[in-house]
Amino acid sequence: MTNITTGTIIRTVVLLIALLNQLLTATGHAVLPIEDEQVAEIISTGATIITAMMAWWKNNSFTEEAITADEMMNTLKKQRD
Repeated sequence: MTNITTGTIIRTVVLLIALLNQLLTATGHAVLPIEDEQVAEIISTGATIITAMMAWWKNNSFTEEAITADEMMNTLKKQRD
């Protein structure tokens, strides 16, 4: 897996952190140092929703074939402009 973009890695890591945070919150573990548990749950849920939407919307290419296809697409777009 070479040439994976930094953005793909960052979005994947943030998504994993948000999902882990959501899981810990759902199991009753205090993740954020906030006394009001409802605020922590809202923040955690919001982070999970935003991160999941970003990860779903953005094209995250992990395989060599997908990365090559992205490069070809970008080349074609540059030729069109």
